[in-house]
Parts: sequence; C-alpha cells; structure tokens
Amino acid sequence: MAIKTYKPVTPGSRHKQLLTSDLITKDTPEKALLAKKTKKGGRNNQGYITTRHHGGGHKQKYRIIDFKRSIENVPGIVKAIEYDPNRNALIALVVYENGVKTYIIAPKGLEVGQRIYSGANVEFNVGNCLPLEKIPEGFFVHNVELQPGKGGQLCRAAGTSAQVLGKEGKYASLRLASGEVRKILLSCKATIGVVGNEEQNLVHLGKAGRTRWLGIRPTVRGSAMNPNDHPHGGGEGKCPVGRDAPRTPWGKRALGVKTRNVKKASTNLIIRRRNGK
Repeated sequence: MAIKTYKPVTPGSRHKQLLTSDLITKDTPEKALLAKKTKKGGRNNQGYITTRHHGGGHKQKYRIIDFKRSIENVPGIVKAIEYDPNRNALIALVVYENGVKTYIIAPKGLEVGQRIYSGANVEFNVGNCLPLEKIPEGFFVHNVELQPGKGGQLCRAAGTSAQVLGKEGKYASLRLASGEVRKILLSCKATIGVVGNEEQNLVHLGKAGRTRWLGIRPTVRGSAMNPNDHPHGGGEGKCPVGRDAPRTPWGKRALGVKTRNVKKASTNLIIRRRNGK
C-alpha cells in the first residue's frame, strides 16, 4: 500500500502520513474466524498494572490466523485481502477446495484468485508453505516455525522476512530481519515470500489522539518526575540523568544492558547475534 500525505489544514494533519487502502479488497471480516478480545488495560489477574501505557482504544475482535498451515496438499484460493487491527501486516482470506476457510499473513505480491499450497513437495511460489529442508538456499521466507508443528513464530510483522543461508546436519541457517543468524530445524515449516505492507514504518499518526485510539496511553519522561517517582527525577531545571544512569523507574539499569539469559537453551543455536558479535 502507498503512503498518503495530507494538507496541513489542522495541527493534527500537518505531519500526518497514513497508508492507503488500495490493496484491501474486503471491508467486513469473516464471522466464523473472529474471536472475542477483552481489554486488560495492562493489568494481571490480581488487578495490578504489569505493563504500563496500556488502556482505552477502539473495540477490536481477534482474527484467528492459521500460523500452522496444517491443511496440506489441498489447493487454497485467495478470496480477499483484509485489514487486521491486531497486527501491522495485512491478512488474506483463503478458501480451500474442501470448504475450510482460514486467514493467513498476506505476503508481498499475493493476489486475489491466486492458488496457494502447503506441503513438502509444492512449488516455490509466494504464499506456499514448505519445510525448510525443501526450500533452496537464498530464498526469503516468513512465518517461520521454531518448533515443528507449533506454528510460525518468526517474521510475521509487516515487511519482515528471513533468508535461508545454508543447511548443515539437521539445521538450516537463517538470517533474520534483525541481522541475527540462527539455526532452525529443517523439519520446521516456513512460507515463501516477504510479509507485505512494508511501508508501515513510514506511517506518522500526526496527533496524540490517534495513538489513544490504538490503546496506547501517554508516556512521561523520568526526568520530568519527582525523586520519589523515578531515579531520574528531581533537581533544579533540566538535569542530566546521573552518573550511573540510565535507570528504569524501579532502579534497574536500562538502555544497552543485555537482558538475555546466558543459560537459555537456544543460545547454542545463535550463530551471530543481532549486534554483530
């Protein structure tokens, strides 16, 4: 989809840049593929806020996405490209010859009326899902599984993809969107192509109200608080954050501090970290 700019007739439209809907072919979602979605406001089951800046926003319903692509060797026809409020990528409504309807992440270049397949011996066309052992080196894939049969977990956001670099033993080496090179089992499935809606990163909402519609509440700088509210707070005028800063509101080190558990089992599968080390 293309980016649309607006004339600055109001302060909110001065810098507003939104996506056009020229690729979307259906306005109303498939009723059978909807699920209830209740808002938690960032609170846990005890009512405490565990994730800040959540709350409000427009009412939404969850679209049930087929990340597993479990219907194999049955042709599916793309009936529509739809908007999904729960993700920045578009979704495609697929109707299989056996009558089953599913949603999938819409890759770039997928068109209405196109046939897609899932299986071990299908063609390397955009939208087809295969095990990594069948995908040639150099291909770009998305919706990549981490565990066979669990469903795609990697490269599901708009414009993302992973490139198959090579295969050795029971693993395939993939370069992820972050630059990380990682080994993934050859029996894991992946879908051919790059996730569409790649111009999503150019969107500029233009005003605070549009952010509130998305369920995002305001963020206050720590340096604008009092000392009892934040480690960066207090002082006369504008002060630096301190000698051993930056810190989180709870006093832990922030910005640049490694948070990955060194004992995590999958650490051995990472060939090169995203920071190049």
